[in-house]
Amino acid sequence: MPFLAIDYGERRIGLAVSDPLDMLAHGLPTLDTRDCDDPIGKIGEIAAEHAVTEIVLGLPKKLDGTLGPAAQKVQAFADQLRDRIGLEVVLLDERLTTAQAHSRMKHAGMKRKARAQRADRIAAQIILQSYLDRKKRQG
Repeated sequence: MPFLAIDYGERRIGLAVSDPLDMLAHGLPTLDTRDCDDPIGKIGEIAAEHAVTEIVLGLPKKLDGTLGPAAQKVQAFADQLRDRIGLEVVLLDERLTTAQAHSRMKHAGMKRKARAQRADRIAAQIILQSYLDRKKRQG
């Protein structure tokens, strides 16, 4: 049962999908919301293409664990996904995933511009891999 992870942003939406065994997260092309009239519709198409059964959406909590304006936007986006796509949407704490993504790419020797272009995809992969690892531990 493949999973789709989303790192939501108002300008860019990072995406990742699990492999057929639900062991590894693979990045998908990032959606640029300026080039996409209907991001939720496009996400629905991607979910159908990969036979996704569940969506994991990164919830950007503040460092103290509280929810701020960004988290409220993500919660509203989750409601829209549920309503339009009809799949279960799990919210997963994504604190510092973008920072982790930039750190990994920097250590890999990527230039700043390349890191900026790939950060959302890598963040979605980190979110999904965290979710897959947690599910594996829970049995």
